[in-house]
Order: sequence, then structure tokens, then C-alpha cells
Amino acid sequence: MSQLKPILSHLDPIIPSSTGKFKSAPYAFHRVRFHPRLTLWSFLLLFFVLLLFFCSPPAASPAGKRRSLHTLSPNWEIKARNSAKGGGLTVLVTGAAGFVGTHVAMALKKRGDGVVGLDNFNSYYETGLKKARKSLLERQGVFIIEGDINDGSLLAKLFEIVHFSHVMHLAAQAGVRYAMQNPNSYIHSNIKGFVSLLEACKNANPQPSIVWASSSSVYGLNSKVPFSEKDRTDQPASLYAATKKAGEEIAHTYNHIYGLSITGLRFFTVYGPWGRPDMAYYFFTKDILRGKEIKIFQGAARDFTYIDDVVKGCLAALDTAKKSTGSSSGGAKRGAAQLRIYNLGNTSPVPVGKLVSILEKLLEVKARKKVLQMPRNGDVLFTHANVSLARKEIGYNPTVDLETGLARFVKWYVSYYASKKKTV
Repeated sequence: MSQLKPILSHLDPIIPSSTGKFKSAPYAFHRVRFHPRLTLWSFLLLFFVLLLFFCSPPAASPAGKRRSLHTLSPNWEIKARNSAKGGGLTVLVTGAAGFVGTHVAMALKKRGDGVVGLDNFNSYYETGLKKARKSLLERQGVFIIEGDINDGSLLAKLFEIVHFSHVMHLAAQAGVRYAMQNPNSYIHSNIKGFVSLLEACKNANPQPSIVWASSSSVYGLNSKVPFSEKDRTDQPASLYAATKKAGEEIAHTYNHIYGLSITGLRFFTVYGPWGRPDMAYYFFTKDILRGKEIKIFQGAARDFTYIDDVVKGCLAALDTAKKSTGSSSGGAKRGAAQLRIYNLGNTSPVPVGKLVSILEKLLEVKARKKVLQMPRNGDVLFTHANVSLARKEIGYNPTVDLETGLARFVKWYVSYYASKKKTV
């Protein structure tokens, strides 16, 4: 194994040391522009996805046995209240044991905000990694409730015992290719689960402001680059993308009718320590070290965005979110509510072949590569973010280049799996 260049401790580089408060730009409802010629297609897309949900059998979810309000530990309410204590925002982070969720929850707690996590610990990828993230957060004083966003009773009780000022909604069924194996899990989590959460927020007193994870996948077959928030998003290339697009339409509806303040963030290929094993940079690292052949799709390039930059964008969106304007009984709103959508990317697409070359250099191992044509499995060939709107309105400014970010990831990867071998 190579001697990696000295990098800061494996926790320091992955959490921003000083997130600060971001100045809010003057609010204007027209930030999210809905083009008249695309409105019909957008609603047809939403109708199709909802029809699929209502006509489909129950999802064959990888979650396994889920906990309900009746099976949680007796003192979970006390732990939730204690975890929510802080001197700033009070934030519910859904998907808190996930990759982005762990980093966001850690950053919020580190700067003094109250944080409560919620995660169902499904088995889409190794649950041991999620449990390790949970332990990491617990050591920082963040309590994660093991529960599902589709559990309305649990959400109602949680909003009753903790008055959240904000919700950072990161829980979702991730992955593009998995939709071909288990499509119903995407409807269950990304649509039904999102509606369940919005219903809880609508009925909460006070109503929280919501920031949630959409995806760069909504740009689908769009050929205009870089991708801008003004571009069309009515040609999804995967079911995952379709559910995220449907989520944006659903968010618009709850904002319009109930006055919920909602900000959507379109993430572009987030990577870094504590990442997801189903992402290319992660399983490439694993396979290169094991001497296994890796498949590279010809011409593929991604706007790889380091986790620190994404966390800063998430916190900036939370800090600039205006209050919801609806009534706690779920009635009509008292006035127009904030509705925003932002790209969070790096703005510098890198060919996947270049990613592999960087990993070979860091690992000091030559990869066994096989170059293939891109299959029709929902993936797109190219992503490129235009972040000028996020830079202007929330101060978003990505700074970490791919080589620096991958060096931090490799350092974490080697350390994490070395420690796992010692405990076996």
C-alpha cells in the first residue's frame, strides 16, 4: 500500500471547519420558473408516476423489518429532545445515516445547532457502514431514530415533541440502475415517503422550512450544457430521475396550497469519505485493490462534487430559508411562500477514465480496465452543473478539486476497512 501524502485527520477534512451564516438574497417567487410549454409534460409525468404508485403492489423494499412507533425504545423521546437542544436552528435530518445525511448532521451539530436524525437503515447497501456512521454521530451527540418516513404516526409524534425550525430531507431510494430490479422501492421512498413528510410538516406547529435533495438526474436527456435550473427537465432517463422530477412538482403543489417554504437541491455526483459503496469511485477503489476488472463507459464524464462543498451548500440553503406561511392545521397559507431550486455541483466535469487514473496513482496499483459502450440502463453520458444561481443567492462556492477529494477518500477507505479487518 502506498504512503499517502499527509492529510488532515480523517474527520477534519470531511466537515467544514467554519460554515458561517450565509446572507439571504431578497426573495422573489419567480426564482423557480415554470415554462408554459413544458407545464403539460410535467403534469403528465407526475400523473404517470402517481398512477404507477397507486396501481403497483406493495414495494419489495430492501429495508427489511421496519420499526414503528410501538417498537422504539421507551426513552427515545427523551433522547430526541436532548439531541434537539442547541443555540441555533433545530433540524430534523432524514436519511441521517446516509452519506450526505451524516455529513450534514455532523456539520450542523458542530456549529451548535440542534439535530435529530431519522433513518430506516435499509439494506440497499451494507448496513454495517450505516451503523458505523450512526456511531460517529452518536459520539457527537446526534440521536438517530430508527424509523421510516412513511410512518405517519411516528412523524406526527416526533413533530409534537420537538418543534423543528427546519427539515433537511435526504432520505430516498438512491441509485439509477437498481430501479430496473426494484422499481416500487423508488415510488415508496421518493414519492410516497416525500408526501408523508410534507403532510407532517404541513400539520406541524410551527411549520418548518424544508430543504430537500432532488438530483441532477432530472436533467435526463437534456443535451444543453452546462445544466441550468432554467433548462427543461421533462425527459428523465431513469425511473429514479422521474421520481425526483415528480418530487419537484409535488413540492411546488405543497408550497402553492399550504405555504410550505421549500428549497430543492440538485446534487451532482457527490463523493468523499463515508460515501456510498454503489458509486463508481467507491467500487472502483475496492475492485482495483482486489485486482478485479473494472468497466469504464466510453465518453462518460461526471461533475464530481466533493462532500464538503455539498455540505456547505446544504447549510447555506438552510440558513437562507424563509419561514413557511401556512397554518398548523394544514389550512390555506397566509401569503406566498419561498420556493427555490439550486444546482450543487463542482462545475468541472471529469472523464471517468481520468478518475480511474487518479485512483491508480493514489493506490499505486494498475487497474484492469475494460472500456464499454454506455448501456441503456438509465445512466446518462455527461453531467455539468451551472451553479451561478446558487453562487449568487446562497453564496455557494465549490473549492475542492477531484484529485484532492479522492486523496481524502482513499485515506478514509484504507483506514476504515483496515480497522474492520482488525475487529473480525
